[in-house]
Amino acid sequence: MRDVIEAVATWTEQGESFALATVVNTSQSAPRPAGASMAIGMKGEAVGSVSGGCVEGAVYQLGQEAIEDGVPVLQRFGYSDDDAFAVGLTCGGIIDVFIERLTRQSFPELPAVIADIEVGNPVATATVVEHPQPERIGKRLVVWPERASGTLGSPHLDHAVIDDARGLLAAGESTLLMYGHDGERMETGAKIFVSSYQPKPRMIIFGAIDFAAAVAQAGSMIGFEVTVCDAREVFATVARFPSADEVVVSWPHAYLQQELAKGKVDIRTVICVLTHDPKFDVPVLDIALRLEGSEKPAYIGVMGSRKTHHDRLARLQDAGINPAQLAQMHSPIGLDLGGRTPEETAISVVAEIIAERWGGTGRPLKNLVGTVHSHSA
Repeated sequence: MRDVIEAVATWTEQGESFALATVVNTSQSAPRPAGASMAIGMKGEAVGSVSGGCVEGAVYQLGQEAIEDGVPVLQRFGYSDDDAFAVGLTCGGIIDVFIERLTRQSFPELPAVIADIEVGNPVATATVVEHPQPERIGKRLVVWPERASGTLGSPHLDHAVIDDARGLLAAGESTLLMYGHDGERMETGAKIFVSSYQPKPRMIIFGAIDFAAAVAQAGSMIGFEVTVCDAREVFATVARFPSADEVVVSWPHAYLQQELAKGKVDIRTVICVLTHDPKFDVPVLDIALRLEGSEKPAYIGVMGSRKTHHDRLARLQDAGINPAQLAQMHSPIGLDLGGRTPEETAISVVAEIIAERWGGTGRPLKNLVGTVHSHSA
């Protein structure tokens, strides 16, 4: 719902009903991941996407029907070899889409969920999308780290789903869970889709250089909350980094230590060290590379030439960083795209971050076999 939140918030505030179509399961080369959504308003407006275009028309029609009759539906879309003109995914993938009508009356927690998503508070919704008892389909739980609201129709099922949803919320994952009809740990009976809404993951860029401005813009574009930090006040200005959410004047290692103390560095955090100056980058890397557990960043990339890289390795080894810790460092930063400009370099950096997140190879797709899209976390 995050990708259609503006429209959903407007319709909810106006007291209008609308349909929400959500991808709840995917397989093979599905074009959009679980959690992708499309919203259809009472006046025919449509925002968002569940397939990148392949089945939007069919989903739109189902959404209009849901607004009219209020009956939720779980619909599977896939490629049909028997009828090439049937509505389906030309990519060959399979998606399951759950379409439901939402109103403030049917979903009383919706305004609170919208508010939490907009300000970045963690919240998850768990919705029954399939059940042996049809009257339970569409029932919903809203789960926060410390409380929950609503019911899936069974206290035992509620208890099991709340526990699992909190685990998914902590990891920032959305997925389809399967239980027995009363919450038993088995893959039959009930299918519950959990949508997790965490604050945006952080990208912390150390070094207020021209390349940092381009990386900040690219990082923001792919969904990061971006901070630029540099000890030099003349360079670390909002005017130079309009795409950043925050510009901080501080020594990099001091700022990272401060954010760690606040609990604001986690396994989704990306750190880009672009200073290529040992007095700045070695102290901050000495902290970042030692992080473990829930504080260990998803990615640590460091800019510099081969010569700078080897000098940096020697300094970090002298500081006591071991080979396993050094291996976490992407240095020189980015994929080999042959770029030269700050903007081209930024694309190579975010490309490496995306590849690291999804397990991509960075190789041309035409040289690979198998599915095009990967949705493994």
